[in-house]
Amino acid sequence: MRAPARRSALLLSTLLLTVPAADAQYKRLPTVDDVLDLAQLSDAQISPDGTRVLYTRSDLKIWKDNKRVSSVWLVTGDRKDAFVFLSSDKDRSPRWSPDGTRIAFLSTRDQKEGDRDAGAQLYLIRAAGGEAWKLGDHKGGVRAFEWAPDGSQMFFSANDAKTDEERALEKEGNDAIYVDEGPNGQDRGSYSNLWTVTIADAKERKVTRDRMLIGGFKPSPDGKRIAFIYRPDNARNGQYRSEIAIVDIASGEKRDLTKNDAPETDVQWSPDGRWISFQAPSDKTWELAEEKLWLVPADGGAARMISGAFEGAIGRTAWARDSRRLAFGGTKNGRGGIYELDVASGSVRAVTGGDQMVGLDSATPDLRLTAGVTSSPARPGEIAITTIASGATATLTDGNPQIASVQLAQFRAVTWKSADGTTIEGMLWLPADYKAGTRLPLLLSIHGGPAGVWSASFRGINHVYAGLGWAVLEPNVRGSSSYSDALLRGNMKDIGGGDYQDLMTGVDKLVADGIADPGQLALRGWSYGGILGGWTLTQTTRFKAASLGAMVADWSSEYAMGFNHDVRLWYIGGTPWENGDAYRRQSSYTHVAKVTTPTILFHGEQDTTDTIGQSMMFYQALKDRNVPVRFVRFPREPHGFREPHHQRIRDAEEIAWLMRWTRGIDWKAPDRADEKDGRKKVTTTAEGK
Repeated sequence: MRAPARRSALLLSTLLLTVPAADAQYKRLPTVDDVLDLAQLSDAQISPDGTRVLYTRSDLKIWKDNKRVSSVWLVTGDRKDAFVFLSSDKDRSPRWSPDGTRIAFLSTRDQKEGDRDAGAQLYLIRAAGGEAWKLGDHKGGVRAFEWAPDGSQMFFSANDAKTDEERALEKEGNDAIYVDEGPNGQDRGSYSNLWTVTIADAKERKVTRDRMLIGGFKPSPDGKRIAFIYRPDNARNGQYRSEIAIVDIASGEKRDLTKNDAPETDVQWSPDGRWISFQAPSDKTWELAEEKLWLVPADGGAARMISGAFEGAIGRTAWARDSRRLAFGGTKNGRGGIYELDVASGSVRAVTGGDQMVGLDSATPDLRLTAGVTSSPARPGEIAITTIASGATATLTDGNPQIASVQLAQFRAVTWKSADGTTIEGMLWLPADYKAGTRLPLLLSIHGGPAGVWSASFRGINHVYAGLGWAVLEPNVRGSSSYSDALLRGNMKDIGGGDYQDLMTGVDKLVADGIADPGQLALRGWSYGGILGGWTLTQTTRFKAASLGAMVADWSSEYAMGFNHDVRLWYIGGTPWENGDAYRRQSSYTHVAKVTTPTILFHGEQDTTDTIGQSMMFYQALKDRNVPVRFVRFPREPHGFREPHHQRIRDAEEIAWLMRWTRGIDWKAPDRADEKDGRKKVTTTAEGK
C-alpha cells in the first residue's frame, strides 16, 4: 500500500486530449504488448549552457531475456539529434561537470561476475565523447555522488565496507539479521558515510565517521561544507528520525540543523550559501500533509516555511543564482507542472499548465531552463525543456513513434459530489469512437497510496481497456495527494468510509449521465487500490468482477509485517491491542462473508510493503465460500513488479477475468510475436473458481 504522506452531478469537463473519432478507423487497437514495449525515458539532465540533455532510456529488447535494458542518451536542445551516449546497461546516473566539459556516472561495467560486494564505481567521460575512465576503486561501491562546484573533486556516499572478520563470519553461516538493530531494518542494512575524491589523482578521503545512514546531500557553493540528511537507524517506520546536518569537509566536524520528528528530504543550498532548503510536511512531526518547502539558516537557527501559497505535491527544486527565486516541479489537482517561487514573499507562479504532466529533473544554473519528462493522457513520457520566463515547453525526443498508429482513448476530467457534499474529481477514459448516449461496461480503477493520485498522464493499460470497449473511471478519492491537505486528510481514521462513498457516487454519476451500464460494472486496484477494492466488495454486490493486487485484508495481522506508521497515526489510529475494534471493523476480512463478486488476486512473493499472506487470506475465504476466485503468485516480485513476463501475465489475466465475468466474453491475449524467440507464448484464460 502505503508510502509516507507526500496522498448528483456537478460538472463534466469537455477537455478531449486524443485523436478525433473520425481517425480511429485508420488505427489499430492497442494490446498489452504495445504497453510493455514502450520505451521509458527518465532522469533528464540539462547541460550548464542549456544546449544538451542527457537522459536514461529503458527498452524491452529481447523478450526471452525477461528484462528491460537501460542506456544513457544525449539529445541537443534544438532537437536535431538524439543518440546513445553510454550503451551499457551497467551505466547510470550521468551528471554534467559544472563547466559542461565532462560527465560523471556510476557503473558496474568492470565488476567481476559473482563479486556482490564490489558495487558501482565512479567513471568520467568527456562530453565530446571518447573512452570513459574509472575515478578510483572504492571498496564496497558508491551509492550517490555530487560534483564540487569548482569541478576539482567529487563527493559521494557509500556504505561502510565489511571487515574481513565480518566476511569470514558470513561465509561460515554466521549471518543472522538482528531486526531493527543498528543499520538493519527488516532486512540486512549497512551504515554509510560521505567521502571525497579528487579528480586529478583519484585520491579519496572519508569526510564523516558516524554510525548513520546517509540520505540526500549537497556541497556548499564554496565547496567547504556538505549539507546532508541522515538517520541513526534503519527501522521500518523510522523515517521521522531523519535530520539535516552540515559537515565541514576539512575537519569532519558535524553539526545538526534540525531536531524534530519530521522526515526531511531534498536538501539544497541557496547559491549565496546562507540558507539550506528542504522539504517536509511539518518542521515538528510527521503529519499527514503535503510536503512543504522550508528554509533553515546554514549557520543554525529556526526553520521557516516558504511555500505556504502553494497547495499541492512538491517535487524537485532548483535555485536561481540570485538566491531570490527557486523553481520546483509540482502536482496540483492531478496536473503536473513547473512553478516559480519568490523566496521573500512566498508567492508562487505557475510556469506551465494544462491537462498534462511536466516534470523537473534538472535546471541550468541561471534557472533559465529546466529539463524533465513530460506526458499527457495521449502521449507517453518524453524529454522536454521548459523556459521559465515564458512557460514554453519544447519536447526534444520521440521515444515511441509507433504510438501514432495505435487507436487511443478519449480522456475527460469529471467531477461530482460525494455523499457528504465533498467535491471529487476523476479521470475518465472512453473508447476512441465513443458517442454520447452510448452505455458502456465500466471499470472502476482505484489508485494506490492512500496518498496517491491519478494524474493527467499516459497510462497504457487504460487505452487497452478502452480499445476493448470499456469506460475507465479513476476517482481521486479523499486521501489523494495534490488537491489539498484537507482532501489528503479526508480519510483519517475513516479508511473505507468516505473514500468508499467517493467511489460509489462517481459510479452513480456515470450511470446517471448515460455513460456506464449499471449491469456491467467491474473494479480493479493495486496496493491501497486493492485494499479499498476489497473493502468495496464487502459493502456492495453491484460489481460483476474484481481484480485486486497487493492488498491488505486484515489490518491486525499486517501491523507487524509491513509499513504501519501511517495506519497507526492516521488511517485507523492506535495499535491492534489499543484499538482492536477499529482494526477489525475496518478490515475487509472481517466482512468477507458478504462478498459474492468473482475476484482474481495478484501478489508478489517478495512484497514487504503489503505481505502476500493478506491475499492468501482473502483467497481462501472466497474459495471456502464457493465464490469464483483465482490467486496468482509471482516469485521474486516485490510490491511493484519488475519482470516483463510477470507484468504481461498480470495484465492479460486481469483482462481475461474481467471480460469473462462482467461481459460474458471469453477473451485471450494474442500470442506475442518475437523474432528472436521462436517459442510459442503462453496464452491466458480466465479459469478458476
